[in-house]
Amino acid sequence: MIRNASIKRWNIASRVLAALVGGYAVAYGVTAFLAVYLPLARPDRVVFSSLASFAVWTAVVIYVFAARSATRVWLLLVGLTVVLCLAAFLPADWRIRP
Repeated sequence: MIRNASIKRWNIASRVLAALVGGYAVAYGVTAFLAVYLPLARPDRVVFSSLASFAVWTAVVIYVFAARSATRVWLLLVGLTVVLCLAAFLPADWRIRP
């Protein structure tokens, strides 16, 4: 019984950490991606992507606590962050940076 409670505590701690750190990372990735690829003037892209990051972070927090396993949550958050950040920071030849 004590082992089950310990596993439950680690599961909750992992999800809280995923919601805080992982949500921030995904929100940053979305902000960087949108700041590069939106077809607007630079100030408008930055403002829109910054405002959208709050909605993204909220959606990630909801997903983290609704998902079945914490492992899936971490894999999705890390994968999504890596893909978005690579897509945002790789086009160096366009001289565009978020």
